[in-house]
Amino acid sequence: MTGAVTSVLDRLTATVDRVRPDLISVSHRVHATPELAFEEHRAAALLSEALAGHGFTVERRIAGLDTAFVGRAGSGPLRIAVFTEYDALPGIGHACGHNVIAAAGLGAGIALASVADQLGITVEVYGTPAEESGGGKVIMLQRGAFDGVACAGMVHPAPFDVVRTRTLALADLAIRYAGREAHASAAPWAGRNAGDAVTVAQVALGLLRQHLEPGQQLHGIVSAGGSVPNVVPAASELLYYVRADDAQALDRLLARAQDCFAAGALATGCSHTVTEVSPAYTELRTDDGLAAAYRAAAVAIGREPVAPEYEGAVPLGSTDMGNVSHAVPSIHPLIGLETGGAVTHQAEFTAAAASESADRAVRDGALALAAAFAAVAENEDERARLMTGAAHSGEDGGGR
Repeated sequence: MTGAVTSVLDRLTATVDRVRPDLISVSHRVHATPELAFEEHRAAALLSEALAGHGFTVERRIAGLDTAFVGRAGSGPLRIAVFTEYDALPGIGHACGHNVIAAAGLGAGIALASVADQLGITVEVYGTPAEESGGGKVIMLQRGAFDGVACAGMVHPAPFDVVRTRTLALADLAIRYAGREAHASAAPWAGRNAGDAVTVAQVALGLLRQHLEPGQQLHGIVSAGGSVPNVVPAASELLYYVRADDAQALDRLLARAQDCFAAGALATGCSHTVTEVSPAYTELRTDDGLAAAYRAAAVAIGREPVAPEYEGAVPLGSTDMGNVSHAVPSIHPLIGLETGGAVTHQAEFTAAAASESADRAVRDGALALAAAFAAVAENEDERARLMTGAAHSGEDGGGR
């Protein structure tokens, strides 16, 4: 390791440790006041104010989204994007630990800003709303918010550390059935039961599961199915997630799922519509150079990431970071914290996301992410590769 690299790493470490109390405060404040997709006004303001307080120039309400922002520091030609997330889940708050993501991203950005002139970089910390449902990053990508960015990254809490996170492509759908009301006892023949349409569709989807390809998934809820037992329901709704290993496999499954949705309408004499609740998410594509740099940084600070040969077996979900990763070289590692056996989207994980272990994950995630970006910025080959790609980003209206 050269003296120059040691100097950069020492400065990153010193900066993260200096601001660590502020990062923990941000994490806990976001955790204590959970806000849903596109409603994260307090969190966006908190992070924006924190960045401004550390010398960043902050632009609010970017890409036409009230709770999106970007803070910039440095003036180097290599533009590095650090992402923060801060939306919560209905009913169980920060059961996906987005408060940790927000604070770790803030810390990584502040640390990189302290060495921006030395590394010849511009640091851009983005506030990206509505990851759980709504696809904030997809919207921002489509509207050109990340054009010219050379590389991007974030860390996500989990029960374990993983460098090359694998995620699924996702379609987020609402299926609505329209029938006709009638008295359920006196004249049921005059009705067309939208509740039964939901039942038929779910039975068809259940039977389809036997024939799914590896990696394909179907899961959903009945969000509306009637009001009282003695009125034939005239309206019903399913909310469904359809997932697959990649976008092509997702398209194949969607075609079959659409037939199941249509079957509910056909069997009951109802009509139906299928709409996207949020933009489709693509599978995550991890950049090799960033992954190698992050693994080295994580190990150096005492983390123990899952061995590369086992990363593909780790349980997975979906993220709008996948769409970004197809346009910009990206990394989305998992940062481990102690959960007592709980997994994300459980109430027990909500509690774990504000624990001492989560606080350590904020510090370690900020430092590992900053160190990884610093390493590629100082590597001539990696820097040239990323700069070449950044020069062509946005030419086709949203990535390369």
